[in-house]
Amino acid sequence: MTDAAANSPRIDRLRAGLKKRYAREKRFRAYGLLAIAIAVGFLVLLLGRIVEQGHTAFYAHTVTVPVYMDPARIDRGYPQGTNFEQLVAEQQLARMGVQDDAAGTKATAMRGLFSSELKYLAADRVARQPGLIGQTVTIAAPASDDADLFFKGKVSRDTPADQRRLSDQQIQWLDQMKADGHVSAHFNSGLFTRGDSTEPELAGVLGAVIGSALMLLVTALIAIPLGVGAALYLEEFAPKGKLTDLIEVNINNLAAVPSIIYGLLGLALFINWMHLPRASPLVGGLVLALMALPTIIIATRSSLKAVPPSIREAALAMGASKTQTVFQHTLPLAMPGVMTGAIISMAHALGETAPLLLIGMVSFVPGLPHSLVEPTGALPSLVYIWENASERAFHERTAAAILVLLAFMIVMNAAAILLRRRFERRW
Repeated sequence: MTDAAANSPRIDRLRAGLKKRYAREKRFRAYGLLAIAIAVGFLVLLLGRIVEQGHTAFYAHTVTVPVYMDPARIDRGYPQGTNFEQLVAEQQLARMGVQDDAAGTKATAMRGLFSSELKYLAADRVARQPGLIGQTVTIAAPASDDADLFFKGKVSRDTPADQRRLSDQQIQWLDQMKADGHVSAHFNSGLFTRGDSTEPELAGVLGAVIGSALMLLVTALIAIPLGVGAALYLEEFAPKGKLTDLIEVNINNLAAVPSIIYGLLGLALFINWMHLPRASPLVGGLVLALMALPTIIIATRSSLKAVPPSIREAALAMGASKTQTVFQHTLPLAMPGVMTGAIISMAHALGETAPLLLIGMVSFVPGLPHSLVEPTGALPSLVYIWENASERAFHERTAAAILVLLAFMIVMNAAAILLRRRFERRW
């Protein structure tokens, strides 16, 4: 009884200590769950805001209008020279029973409700079918950016007239067109089939997507062979010493250098010294290759280190040379990690903006690129340009371009994960 009484305080202290330790563990788990919840919450908030702002860019509105192809106003030899916008505006006013004034201000206001693409659609149709002249033709006229935003509910009639680009009269006309059943919504395929434009309703991401693809092609052709080769030499062939330690430290430091520094390097080296074409995929790819090299080297060296030494020893014991051991045994086993590192570095390069701005990919480039030396844009720089545009309709397209960029990055990262899970070996 005496021993039990003497040990009782000690047991109580042990139980109290265990209770405190379990309480700390529970608090730590709660803090971890709270941190994850906060991170997921911010991610959902960010993606939700982007989707909310950008989903409307994936559809657009057209207005079905009958157009009388007046022979007196259409040039048969050159239909493209005909002012179809004015022709449609005047006829639309007449159908609504609106009398234009001497200055033609109402016709001008009506023209502002249709995209400039209307004239190209009408001219192309007349050029293909000259027999339509003198007849009434139904055309699905694309709405202008302001009219499109109104149909999407992003322009309110309750906003003071001096704070919106549509007048009360234009809004009344749009309401009448919609009430008559002439307005329809459709998938905005032009967002994916056109290049950049000064008019929001005609702007697309195809030029930027092709530019980004060409840059990534140059980056992959340069960075992956050089990065893997450098990692192989440093890990398998280079003698261990102060020099290799210094190189390894500098490679790790280069991986942490801000991307804008690589842009300055590319501007000085490739444009000012080598005189390569400014804002071209070639220069962009070279700059991104410099930025991706440290990541590829580090990932490749880590993959090579993960291969058990017994593989090398067994190959050497069977009479294989050092080179045969590396290229026939070590590298194939490390290839899943190498491919994962390469894809992740490419995805990282795809989303970089600062280096591209410094080499000139911040200017307006219409059309689609056809070579590595033509000026072009890229998805990150296109997002920057559209977000700084004055037209409100560009802002929804900015969010849509971000979604396209995120989709590319998700696909590339998913490919890296699948490759690792498919080919990874556990030792």
